[in-house]
Amino acid sequence: MRAHARPGRVDRRCGCRDHDGRQLGAHCPRLTSDAAHGSWTFAVDVPSSEPGTRHRTVRRCGFATEDDARTALHRYLDGRLLGVSADPNQTVGEYLAVWLAGKRLRLKATTWVRYRDYVQDDLIPAFGPIRLDDLAYAHLHHFVQAQLAAGRGRQTVWHILATLSSALGDAVRTHRLLVNVAKPSVLPRPTPDERTVWTPAQAIRFLRYTRVHDPDFADLVELLICTGLRKGEALGLHWDDVHLNRHVLYVRWTLSAIDNNRLDLTPPKTRKSRDWVALSPRAFTILARRKDARVPADLARPHGGYVFHRDDGEPLHPEYVLNHFHHLARQAGVPKIHVHDLRHLAATLALTRGIELTIVSKTLRHSTVSTTANIYEHLTRPAARQAVNAIAAELDHAERRHDHQPTTQPGRHHREAGTGQYGPAA
Repeated sequence: MRAHARPGRVDRRCGCRDHDGRQLGAHCPRLTSDAAHGSWTFAVDVPSSEPGTRHRTVRRCGFATEDDARTALHRYLDGRLLGVSADPNQTVGEYLAVWLAGKRLRLKATTWVRYRDYVQDDLIPAFGPIRLDDLAYAHLHHFVQAQLAAGRGRQTVWHILATLSSALGDAVRTHRLLVNVAKPSVLPRPTPDERTVWTPAQAIRFLRYTRVHDPDFADLVELLICTGLRKGEALGLHWDDVHLNRHVLYVRWTLSAIDNNRLDLTPPKTRKSRDWVALSPRAFTILARRKDARVPADLARPHGGYVFHRDDGEPLHPEYVLNHFHHLARQAGVPKIHVHDLRHLAATLALTRGIELTIVSKTLRHSTVSTTANIYEHLTRPAARQAVNAIAAELDHAERRHDHQPTTQPGRHHREAGTGQYGPAA
């Protein structure tokens, strides 16, 4: 049976015009006499989205050989079947715009805004006019060199490339591209700066100062330390999520600021993050005191109202929390750290007290124990040394016991050694 021919056509055309100014296209006489004249083109009729028009013709030119044009035609048709634009003339800017629009339906608003800024402010200005199929490793290499020479931070440039890699990775998964030229990255992931974590004495100094000058903020900071909650999780905490009778709270929301302006309350990013957290006596005391101080207006708010809020009951703005935290740290005379470092302080205090890594990982609600181990590798090294030292000590003890045992008589030893499940030795 004869296979059904695929739609579309391939021919060689040029831009020459006749005396009346009409383009000759595939009818130019030079095409038959000069093999280098013109270029190969594909054209295909596709359904039109315009009212009153059944079809429109998609034509792409500039291919060096007939095989190149036919391959591009087949890729275009295959892409349409998958719902992907495989237009060989599609630019990086056009692709990123479509990709970004699709991501908006699947990403958290804060993550999408970060992608949007990298795409609009960095990637499209740098690579936008380049055909997507022509984007090469060399383009990325020159971009990185120019960005670093202009003083951009390595961490920022790496995040820009990671965004591009995510976009190109989706193009590979949908068969729009054969390879992701941004992977592996031109720029290795920079080593994060060493974290500054308060000592227990510094944490107490901050809390004592803040309890006098801003008791509500002291409650927020102490709860962050006692539970290891993320800032957004604590700011999104509602009273319906707090179960004092069971000494637990549930992480169901995270509060974020979009473009440092609009507040957005969403579920936690991962399934593992949406879990319960045990309350220590200190955390229980904080929440019990705040619950007793609630006013009727708070009770009428959705989900029982926010645990930490402004005077009008609205949530605290994350930027205010960060700035006020830094201000109080200066006044208290303790080192400047990020609010997120309070989470690291919680992990540090637990690990240095000998709490097992798996329990700390569960408390922090990391996706895997390896995540916890990688972040707090410097804290697990002493435990690792203790483990191998314990192994060596046990072997030393066994060896000392063996040395003090009486020597066995050779004849008896040989008789016992020669007796086994197969009977006496011959």
